[in-house]
Amino acid sequence: MAGTTVLEAGPQAVRCEFERPGPFNLFIFGATGDLAKRKIFPSLYQLNTLSLLPEDFLIVGSGRKSMSTEEFRRQMREDVRSAAPGGRFDQGKWEELEGRVHYMPMEGRGAYGAMLEKCVPLEKRYRTCRNRIFYLAVPPSAFDDVITNLGEAEAAREPGEGNEGYSHIVVEKPFGRDTESARRLNVLLRRYFREEQIYRMDHFLAKETVQNILMFRFSNAIFEPVWNNHYIDHVQITSAETIGIERRGAYYEESGVLRDMFQNHMLHLLALTAMEPPSAFATARVRGERAKVLGSIKPLDPRRTDEFLALGQYGPGRTDGEEIPAYRSEPGVSPQSGTATYAALKLEVENWRWRGVPFYLRSGKRMASRRGEISIHFKPVPHTIFKGYAGEIEPNTLTLCIQPNEKLDLFLQAKQPGSRICLGPVRLDYTYPEGIATADYARILLDCMQGDQMLFACAEEVDASWELLTPVIRKAESIGMKDIFQDYAAGSQGPAAADALLARDGRVWDPL
Repeated sequence: MAGTTVLEAGPQAVRCEFERPGPFNLFIFGATGDLAKRKIFPSLYQLNTLSLLPEDFLIVGSGRKSMSTEEFRRQMREDVRSAAPGGRFDQGKWEELEGRVHYMPMEGRGAYGAMLEKCVPLEKRYRTCRNRIFYLAVPPSAFDDVITNLGEAEAAREPGEGNEGYSHIVVEKPFGRDTESARRLNVLLRRYFREEQIYRMDHFLAKETVQNILMFRFSNAIFEPVWNNHYIDHVQITSAETIGIERRGAYYEESGVLRDMFQNHMLHLLALTAMEPPSAFATARVRGERAKVLGSIKPLDPRRTDEFLALGQYGPGRTDGEEIPAYRSEPGVSPQSGTATYAALKLEVENWRWRGVPFYLRSGKRMASRRGEISIHFKPVPHTIFKGYAGEIEPNTLTLCIQPNEKLDLFLQAKQPGSRICLGPVRLDYTYPEGIATADYARILLDCMQGDQMLFACAEEVDASWELLTPVIRKAESIGMKDIFQDYAAGSQGPAAADALLARDGRVWDPL
């Protein structure tokens, strides 16, 4: 029976109730891989420590490695212990979860049907009501095979067909490599699953501050009237990382920063920032408005990339006193690699609200600091009465900080204390209290269990984002990215070409 868990930010806070889902069976394909170790099982453990898992559930890990359930449990226990924040690991909470974890190796095409049959007695024991979530934590090259085998094993059956329980399928990013491959993947999914069963993952949408964008915009009357081209000068969206490719050289060589970050994370942040208010806070209507924004972005002319795109690849440098090797020296990377690890992109949304307001997006590896944020730069006051009394008055800026510090900052101008008239910036801020928010992957899993698709991309969003980026990616790859990108030192602000992109418009990037 579903219940609620109450989390409180402090004595002044509104009580936030998280509803526990009903029974479920979570199948994790690729359960011995890096994603399951670093994200999925630590998130399941967090949900259990917060009492957000139901009384009745089952977790079935599946992979190519041959091992027993006990061996798999021991391995996951050590991985979760290593990932526990501050080394705080609750053995009792893990054991509650561990007892419901089973492992089944996959061998051959008929293995999917056999696995589902083996799970029937377990599902009865754990009273999961045949509610099934199929999580594809496998490389993109394996998506087609897993989806086809699940379909042929009739895993997609839903209530109303003489069956008990639901079936959901979760597909990790990247969803395709270009427009055509993404459309083929959608066609394959819809051959076996309905759109209501498909959950296209983008964990950025589940970050607490990202979720708050809509609440902040549409529940505060002072912001929505000025959220347009009459008052906003430009918008900057940043996702900078200090880490490199983290043993993912083979994957990153095939993707690069535009596929890895822009097609999903960066464009989704833009869509949430720029979308129109939906008529109701309902999944279909929110996702529909996000898709409209992506479909309204001015097409990018691949013959004029110098006007809107800057690419870079990190070279050797220093971070916190540590020598950092160049990208081409990373394991699994070609010494002649032409893969971009940094990109800056200027986009324009062609509608009445945003026409004339540029959106500057940047993302890169091995940057000066870890930073994820959206900053709204307002226009300067049309006329200042303080000439001769104050220096240059900086325009107001609203910054939505996504990571590592989740907070909201609003910079205003005010008189500084003293006998002279002296204006200076003041900051109004709200910082999220520590320890009350679920991790992004934990929230994603919770929504899958509850059947809530709002934080997942719909097919129209995926299609619109690939239509925008595919011509540019193809052009860059056809002429060789090495010919159009600049190296930048690890630990720096990025390539000079990114600064020039804004300098041509008389603007500068927010410092990292």
